[in-house]
Amino acid sequence: MGGISLAKQNHWVDVILSLQKLSDLSLGGCELSQVMYPYSSSFLNSSSSSLSIHTLSLQDNNLNSSMYRWLFLLTSNKLRVLLLSGNMLDGIPKYLGNLCSLETLYFNNNSAIVKFPDFLNNLSGCTSLSLQLLDAHGSQFTGSLSDEIQKFASLESLYLSDNQLNGSISEKLWELPSLETVIISFNNLTVPSTYHLSNISYVKYLDLSSCKRLGPRFPKWIIQTLKNLTFLDLSNTGISDTSPLEFWDSWPSQLEYLNLSSNNISGKVPDLLSNFAYDSVIDLSSNSFHGPILNVSSTLTSLNLSRNKFSGGISFICQFVDGFLSFLDLSHNSLSGQLPDCLWHFKELKVLNLEHNNLFGRLPPSIGSLMQLNALYLYKNNFSGELPLSLKNCTSLISLNLGANKFSGKVPVWIGENLTGLYVLILRSNNFFGTIPLQSCHLANLQVLDLSMNNLHGTIPSCLSNLTNMVQQGGFSQGEFSYGTARSDSVNTQGIYADHVTIEWQGDEHEFFSTLKLLKSIDLSSNNLTGQIPYEITNLHDLVSLNLSKSALSGEIPQKIGEMINLEILDLSRNNFSGRIPSSMSNMSFLNYIDVSYNNLSGRIPSCTQLQSFPPSRYNGNAHLCGLPLTKSCPGDEESKAPPLIGKSKGDEEDTDDDELWGWFYIGGGMGFATGFWIACGALLLNRRGRRAFFHFFDSFKDWVYVKVIVFISSLQKARQT
Repeated sequence: MGGISLAKQNHWVDVILSLQKLSDLSLGGCELSQVMYPYSSSFLNSSSSSLSIHTLSLQDNNLNSSMYRWLFLLTSNKLRVLLLSGNMLDGIPKYLGNLCSLETLYFNNNSAIVKFPDFLNNLSGCTSLSLQLLDAHGSQFTGSLSDEIQKFASLESLYLSDNQLNGSISEKLWELPSLETVIISFNNLTVPSTYHLSNISYVKYLDLSSCKRLGPRFPKWIIQTLKNLTFLDLSNTGISDTSPLEFWDSWPSQLEYLNLSSNNISGKVPDLLSNFAYDSVIDLSSNSFHGPILNVSSTLTSLNLSRNKFSGGISFICQFVDGFLSFLDLSHNSLSGQLPDCLWHFKELKVLNLEHNNLFGRLPPSIGSLMQLNALYLYKNNFSGELPLSLKNCTSLISLNLGANKFSGKVPVWIGENLTGLYVLILRSNNFFGTIPLQSCHLANLQVLDLSMNNLHGTIPSCLSNLTNMVQQGGFSQGEFSYGTARSDSVNTQGIYADHVTIEWQGDEHEFFSTLKLLKSIDLSSNNLTGQIPYEITNLHDLVSLNLSKSALSGEIPQKIGEMINLEILDLSRNNFSGRIPSSMSNMSFLNYIDVSYNNLSGRIPSCTQLQSFPPSRYNGNAHLCGLPLTKSCPGDEESKAPPLIGKSKGDEEDTDDDELWGWFYIGGGMGFATGFWIACGALLLNRRGRRAFFHFFDSFKDWVYVKVIVFISSLQKARQT
């Protein structure tokens, strides 16, 4: 009955108790917290021993601990699965510790603060001997993972991520004989540098990510104790150490998932052929690993070695002959050499990121084999030559960043004809020449177009107004890619990669990540473009940034440019624009950066809060431009100065006398009012009897007026009725 409102159904517990053969009851999201009388008094002494319920779901009902009065009636020793997630429970009653058949308890996403040691104590009856899975992630647990955990001998899976646990993790946890899955990430737990365990732990899946008190030393006890690991996540745990060589040989052909990212681990990475199982994931990003990348397992689905100090070539990627790889990120290293022509192996590749390296040469023709590719990042390398025609076969591309290389030739027309799913196209800082292809206007999903710092000439196509994602709010806004899964019996890790772009923003280079979904930008600056700004471009009402600077554009700024109300950045500097700054720009309330310097603009700068708030340098180089914030005044701004008076006529003397007379009148009137006011008020303040008499008279007069008005209105209404 999940999702059906029972807010007005009093005594619903009575109905359930009458269903003696009911085995599975799901009341998730039924607004049970709003029921005034869930059960009748006649059922207070009812026995639940005759109930057959083995699965009970009460999740997402905003229940607090008052529900435990009637939950007792619904529980018996036959209960095996209990779901209490998504509520506001501040603990567990002790009678839940006496459910001798309870195997699974979901207590996740509860918003009330609970002390975890007390929680374990209340479950420490016979429930502790039967419980196999405890999921309490995303709740408000405090306290430590104490020795109380040793009582739960049957526990197989423990999910405590995203809580507020602190203190040390008891070594009793690793001694539980059935424990296989431990997910305790995003807590403030301290992990001792070593444990003195008598037996090897059976834990297979360990996630300690974002437990920053694990470091700074590399936890060698994991190598020595956890011999059965297939899933290991130690990302963002404060490790600042060299990885021991024995670490890489501890789990031969066994690991399905390894994540050491966002630490400061150094050293060389040895041969990665033998450690990893089929369909596995490696993430060593954001560390200090160095040296060449040697052999890797061909069965990987995801490999992230970005933001390290790796060097040498990337010929190792030709070892991926089985076609499983869906994600490859080697960015922000010191890799060199050419991109090998063996990419036909990557039938499932969705993300290829090689940016910020020293790779060079032409793109190989086999790049056209990447039929599933969603994102290709080659930014800041030394790739050269024309783009291979085979790249047009990558029709799944939605983000293409080839900026800051040495590519040449004309901007291919097939980009607009074949890659119609693009929402990011960055070709900035290359050697492209020719005109902007009209086919680019077919990219309706486009929200970032950057062709800046090339050798393009000709006019700006008026059909750019067809970029409908920049016209209307919302739109495509992909922003992230799903690229694969690390699958196992207990853990299912979906790979999500957040897209990013690097563009010029307010005069500086800026990289966008999480806010990319909000970014809609056109940058055609630093080219040889000529002609006018097409008036159709003002139809791009959702555009956030427009940069047309450093070209040879001319004519007037479109009068309707003020209709681009979401524009935050407008750079038209260093062109040949003439005429006035359109008055409609006064409506651009979101504008926080403007530069129209070094043009031939003239006339007054429109008066509005935005345009006057920018520094004068944004308007420099326009000899005939005037008005604030410039110091040059416009004609008519200065008031005409009156000629000096040489003598006074008789009329002038009479006017002076009148002015003096009125001046003394105002002074005398003001002084008289002040004197009379304080005499009256002073008398009331100093004379208590007079003050009482005055206010008594005032209240009586007010009541008399009120009565007279009411009587008058009443008589008037009667007269109208007759």
